Amino acid sequence: MRNGGQLLVESLVALGATKGFGVPGESYLAVLDALHDTQGRLDFVLCRNEGGAAFMAAAWGKLTGQPGLCFVTRGPGVTNASIGIHTAMQDSAPMICFVGQVGTDMKGREAFQEIDYRAVFGTMAKWAVEIDDVNRIPEILGRAWATATAGRPGPVVIALPEDMLTSLTDAAPLAGPACIAEAAAAHAALDTALAMLGKAARPLILMGGCNWTGAGRAALQGFAEASDIPVIAAFRYQDQFDNHSPCYAGEAGVGMPANVKRLIREADVILAVNVRFGEMTTDGYTLLSVPVPEQTLIHVHGSDREIGKVYQPALGIHAGPNAFAAALRSLTGGWAEWRAQARAEWEAGFDPGPQPSPVDMGLVTAHLRAVLPDDAILTNGAGNFTVWPNKFYKFGAKARLLAPQSGAMGYGLPAAVAAKVACPDRTVVCFAGDGDFQMNCQELGTAMQAGAQPIVLILNNGIYGTIRAHQERTYPARVSGTTLENPDFVMLARSYGFHAERVERTEDFAAAFARALASRTGAVLDLNISPEALTPRQTLSQMRAAALAAKDGK
Repeated sequence: MRNGGQLLVESLVALGATKGFGVPGESYLAVLDALHDTQGRLDFVLCRNEGGAAFMAAAWGKLTGQPGLCFVTRGPGVTNASIGIHTAMQDSAPMICFVGQVGTDMKGREAFQEIDYRAVFGTMAKWAVEIDDVNRIPEILGRAWATATAGRPGPVVIALPEDMLTSLTDAAPLAGPACIAEAAAAHAALDTALAMLGKAARPLILMGGCNWTGAGRAALQGFAEASDIPVIAAFRYQDQFDNHSPCYAGEAGVGMPANVKRLIREADVILAVNVRFGEMTTDGYTLLSVPVPEQTLIHVHGSDREIGKVYQPALGIHAGPNAFAAALRSLTGGWAEWRAQARAEWEAGFDPGPQPSPVDMGLVTAHLRAVLPDDAILTNGAGNFTVWPNKFYKFGAKARLLAPQSGAMGYGLPAAVAAKVACPDRTVVCFAGDGDFQMNCQELGTAMQAGAQPIVLILNNGIYGTIRAHQERTYPARVSGTTLENPDFVMLARSYGFHAERVERTEDFAAAFARALASRTGAVLDLNISPEALTPRQTLSQMRAAALAAKDGK
C-alpha cells in the first residue's frame, strides 16, 4: 500500500521525469514528502514564484521535448502559474502542471483557495482534469503524459485534491510511457504534395514547432537544399532550421522584415510543416487570405485539429513533422535564383548600422555571433530588445532559442535557469530588458540554489520600450506610464552570488563578456542602452517626429 502522493511520484519516475519546478504548498504535502525519496532521480527545483516555475516547466518542454513538470498550490499558486500554462499552449510545448486542491469533502463551497480548474483552464490548456479516485492516478497521469506530447504538444493541468494524495491504494505505479508512433503521411498524399511543389514557380517552406528531432530537422534541410527551395521559420522557431544553410531565408514573426513578407506573398506554393498559423507568423492574418489563401497551401501537422483551423489548405496532411520530413524526395524545379535571392536578402539584413547608444547592440550581437559556442542556448522574454537575439543572431544546427510565442514578459530568465538545469555544461545567455528582467528577477535565487546560473544581459534603457514605441506612434510626445526607475542591478545580482558588472560603453563589452563566460556562478551584465535606440533602424526621436508630422498633415 502507498498513498496517492507516492503513487504519483513513482509513476513520474517511471515515465522518465528527472526534474520538477515549483513552489511548495500545504495542499500537496504528500507529493513533497514522496519527492524526498527520489532525490537524484526526480529532483524538485525550488522556485521563488509560481509564474517563474511555470515558465521553467514550459521552457523545459520546449527544449527537451519531454513534459516540463510544474508543482504549485491551489488558488493563488496556480493563478500565478497561469502565465506559464498560457505560454506553453501558444508555444505548443509539452508541460504538466500539478495543482493542489481542496479535499473532495469541501468542494463546491468556495472553500479556502478553491478553484474550479476545469472551468478556469479548460480553454487555456490542452486538457484540464481533477483526480477524484486515488486508484486512477496512474491512468490519468499516463493519459496526461501522452496528451502533452502527442499531436500538437501542449500543457495539461491536473488538480490533486488533498485527500486523494493522502488516501492509501494498492494500485501499481506506471511502468513507463506509452510508445506512440508519430503519424505519417499516406503515400498518395505525399505524392500529391510533391507534385504540387514540383509545378511551382516560387515554392516556399514554412516550418516551426518544438517537437522536431535531430533526424527530422536534418531530413527537412536535406530536402530543401537538394531541391533549392527557400525556408522560413515561424515566429520564434528559427532555431529549428540551421540558419547557416543556403536555403534559410528568415523568420516570420513580430517585426517581420519586408523581404520575408515578400517571400510569403509572392510564393505560389507554400509547404507549411508543423505550423499553427499564429497572428505573428501571418502578419495579422494578412499575408495569406482567410479562409482560402491565394497561394497554394499544403499544410502538414501532427494534429488534425490544426489543419483547416484558420486557412483551408489545397492539401492537408495529418502527419508528424519528423515522419513527414523523412519521407520527402528531392525535386528539380529550377528554383536556384529564387532561393538565392531570398537568402541574399536575409544576409543583407544583418547590418543595422550604428546605434545611437553608449552600448551598441548591433556590435554586441555581432560579437556574440563570433564568440558563442555552436551549441549555445539563447533565451528572451518580451520587449523591443528581443529583436537582437531574434533577428541578428544566426542559430546553427546545435544552437537553441527559448522565446515565448505568447509575448510574455519575464520568460527569459526562468527559461535560462531551466536550460542550465537541463544542460549544465552548455552556455546559456538570457537577453532581458530592464522591465522584462524585473518581472522575474527573484528567480536569480532559484538559479543560485540550483547551481544553474546563466549569463544575463540586461538591456537597460529605463523604459518599457515596446509600449513606449506604440505610445510615440499613436500619442507622440505624451509620455505616460512607460518610464522606469530601476534598482542597482549589479548589487542585486551580486547579492544572489552572480558575477555582475555595469557595461557603460560598447568597447567595454567584449572583456566584460569574457569575464562572464569565465564565471562559475553565472553573470549579470547591466548594459547602458539609450532610449533613443528603441529599434535598430528608427530612433525614438524619429518615431515621434514622424507621428507628429503625420498628425499635423491631417
